[in-house]
Amino acid sequence: MTVHPSRAGLGGRRRTDKSGVSPLPELRYPSVPELVASARALAAQGPGLCTLRQVGVSRAGRPLHLLSVGHGRRAVLVVAGAHANEPTGGSTLRVLAERVLADRELRAGTSWHFLLCADPDGASLHVTPAPRSLLDYHLGFYRPTGAEQPEWSPSVLPPDRLPPETRTLTGLIDELRPYLQVTLHGTDLGGSWVQLTKDLPGLAEPFAKSAAELHIPVETGASDAAGWPASGPGVHVMPGPETGAAYPSMPDDARHSTWYHAHRYGGLTAVVEVPMWASDLVDDPAPHPAPAAAMRRLAARLLRDARDVERILAEALPRLNGVDGPLLRAARWALELIPGLAEDWIHTPPAGTTMAYVGSVDAFGRRLPLRAAAMLLRVLREADDRAAPRLEQLVATWCDAFAHRFRARWVPLEHQVEHQSRTVLVAAQQARARAA
Repeated sequence: MTVHPSRAGLGGRRRTDKSGVSPLPELRYPSVPELVASARALAAQGPGLCTLRQVGVSRAGRPLHLLSVGHGRRAVLVVAGAHANEPTGGSTLRVLAERVLADRELRAGTSWHFLLCADPDGASLHVTPAPRSLLDYHLGFYRPTGAEQPEWSPSVLPPDRLPPETRTLTGLIDELRPYLQVTLHGTDLGGSWVQLTKDLPGLAEPFAKSAAELHIPVETGASDAAGWPASGPGVHVMPGPETGAAYPSMPDDARHSTWYHAHRYGGLTAVVEVPMWASDLVDDPAPHPAPAAAMRRLAARLLRDARDVERILAEALPRLNGVDGPLLRAARWALELIPGLAEDWIHTPPAGTTMAYVGSVDAFGRRLPLRAAAMLLRVLREADDRAAPRLEQLVATWCDAFAHRFRARWVPLEHQVEHQSRTVLVAAQQARARAA
């Protein structure tokens, strides 16, 4: 399987800018029903080559759908929607499925399988299909607790308590035995990076080239991959179980996630992250001049911001009359993570701390209390609680400060999708050569 530059676009051969990107038919993130409708139309377009089937149900009874294209013995599994607040993956999955159906070479010896949304319950609660600003994005924000996230739940729950979405995903891996699983993730503000459960040495160069062409910064010091080896800028390889966790307080360890389930069959997983808003402050590989002091400052701000949200929560809680829905549960879970994380930042700064890493931690430190505040705000608005206007002002102030500090610039959706699609295709090519 060879990825031709002339075929690395969004499904057509038209070109509208110097990046070689064709326009998407719309500039909004599709809902799960829209993804299912697109998949059903694609299956009707390619009968015999393309099938759509229900493979499971969510906790709330929503169907989980798998679109399969081709009949090759070797399988690639692409997962979208594992995190409800990372919507680019649905658009990318749709474009990839169209490309694979249209390009016989991509199907040579390979079948492609697309899980349309791993968490449809979460997707129903994150309600920002076309955000114009970070504030728009956060006013509809939802990200569930770790125990309710399909890929992460095995890292925090015993096997007999895993949610049905997780069991569906691991069951698909057992059925398909993919040589490559790709899970499509994203970040609200920052850069692009890849996390690999095994190295793919040929991925880093085309990944960096694609990002540069599309004016997307490469996040060279992603805090999610603190201390991990890198096979190239922004391409991080997860360490083995003998290596301690970068943040000991965090309950979820990637090495216990569904990403490693493919290893049972000789496969690997690539996690492809792409930003909605880009910042050029996350790709500076220069050493930070005073990392310990910087980490102490960021930890102190993290604790201070969390206390602001906790005070409003404590004030409003007696008026909520026992409300305990997913939004409040997730907000409280995010706040509970903060004290331990702040302690980790103070005591375990990685060796060779770069400007990019401190920038990534800075963003993470703004993101966590902001998300908790945004989800709590939705609860308070629903209850018409008198603390809602004050919390809304806090969320708006933090969004403005986040965007200003990182000089946020919107990444056009077609560029988000193009970069993620290119990365998936190159990863599939490199992983197949590795498995040969």
